[in-house]
Amino acid sequence: MSETRNGKNLAIVLVVGEDQTGIVAQVSDFLWKENINIEDINQKIMQGVFVMTMLVDISRARSDLGVLGPKLEKLGEKIGLSIQIQHHRIFEVMHRV
Repeated sequence: MSETRNGKNLAIVLVVGEDQTGIVAQVSDFLWKENINIEDINQKIMQGVFVMTMLVDISRARSDLGVLGPKLEKLGEKIGLSIQIQHHRIFEVMHRV
């Protein structure tokens, strides 16, 4: 996908699952190893369900979205969570009011 917003190529990472210790650390470590910068992060625990959204810059990522998606899904399976990534433009279109 082409770059957006001040030369950044933005994507949304969504993490959902049962709350447990180390979720933020494990997801952040994965992103760091993939050379992905976290631009913004929001997390909440709702009745024991952990929900985190991250706005990330993938412009310098080691892998493209087609590779990152399955890698994040595999990480999610390993730690018992659902982890998805999608390009920011797709997210905006899907959630436009």
